[in-house]
Amino acid sequence: MYDRLKGFRDFYPGEMSARREVVDTVETAAARYGFREIGTPHLERTQMYVDKSGEEIVEELYAFEDKGGREVTLTPELTPTVARMVVAKQQALSKPIKWVSTRPFWRYEQVQQGRFREFYQTNADIFGSSEPEADAEILAFCADALTDLGLTADDFEFRVSHRDILGGLLRSFDADVDVADAVRAVDKSEKVEREEYLGLLSDAGLSYDQAGEFADLIDRGDLDEIAEFGGDNVEAAVENLRNVLAAADDFGAGEFCEVSLSTARGLDYYTGVVFECFDSTGDVSRATFGGGRYDDLIESFGGQPTPAVGVGIGGATLQLLCQRAGVWPEEELATDYYLLTVGDTRAVASDIARDLRAAGNVVEADVSDRSFGAQMSYADSVNADTVVIVGERDLENGEVTVKDMASGDQTTVPVDDFPGDRDAPTYEDYE
Repeated sequence: MYDRLKGFRDFYPGEMSARREVVDTVETAAARYGFREIGTPHLERTQMYVDKSGEEIVEELYAFEDKGGREVTLTPELTPTVARMVVAKQQALSKPIKWVSTRPFWRYEQVQQGRFREFYQTNADIFGSSEPEADAEILAFCADALTDLGLTADDFEFRVSHRDILGGLLRSFDADVDVADAVRAVDKSEKVEREEYLGLLSDAGLSYDQAGEFADLIDRGDLDEIAEFGGDNVEAAVENLRNVLAAADDFGAGEFCEVSLSTARGLDYYTGVVFECFDSTGDVSRATFGGGRYDDLIESFGGQPTPAVGVGIGGATLQLLCQRAGVWPEEELATDYYLLTVGDTRAVASDIARDLRAAGNVVEADVSDRSFGAQMSYADSVNADTVVIVGERDLENGEVTVKDMASGDQTTVPVDDFPGDRDAPTYEDYE
């Protein structure tokens, strides 16, 4: 026996069926907004991530030297890859560029609730628009995806912030502040005690009193107060955040949004509005997913200046939210018909199966030469709605038996009338 690797998961058919339903729901919501599906490689050059995040990132990667001597890694995220793709065909792509994909990623990190070493994400990005409507459309798509899954405003909330408000406020203090370090401290603020948080802000350059004033200011989240305190340093950012929230309201996502300036997103490439989705009840302790604006990344990859905004929806944390809210799909198999054969009836059973499949039904038939009882047990195990018994005696009378598995009721039907002109005939059609 071989053990499964830590941080990697097996998905058996029942759970995979539920996962497929959720992914299809999310991707269908994205398609309604005009996001086009892309496919991306699972292997990239390690240097692409080092250039973006520094040498220390290698410790978190599944990185290795390939047979050609190239330093490569399993992809830990999608943003650098799509940035590379945009740069490669930037002049030929119609703007705005709206892409979506669902695929696995890999990070060598500590395994915990909702976090694995192999994980799955749906990513949606808009390139080429700096307008508030682009940010708001990302929020609206996310809201539609969640409500399509059966979640409501009582189940989740979008905590919306702005990196330039945080940076502007920090620069308003009479101190030599390392803004990037201070923003990373804000990102950790809800995971550490206040004294440790203030210590991190002090390490970034604020005095202890300034750290407390800054922390209180963003905790209150009063945009009027912030605009007055920060003045020119935050004026444009506050206006942009208000415009995004107004557009989100028009797009139907406003009821899910709240200003939360302690939401910072730790990655340095974020430049404007950022947001995270949380379980409203607090039962799921970590963010379900997050995203934001990253206007400088395409240029840093060698492309023309291109504003961008996007979101990454994690499959594991979304599952936790749906399960907590009671809307995770049933993890069970679904089969419309099972064709049970008795005797030398394969040819007739196969004709019926082909007709039912052509109409879009899920149809199974015996491929193991099992007994009547074994076939019935198997049909029950795959949750067949209807069993069609094709037996030699019935065929002598030109009939088959149609059995409803839920009720146990059954009846005989002329073989030429099953399925006949019906796409999905059931026992009730022949009572």
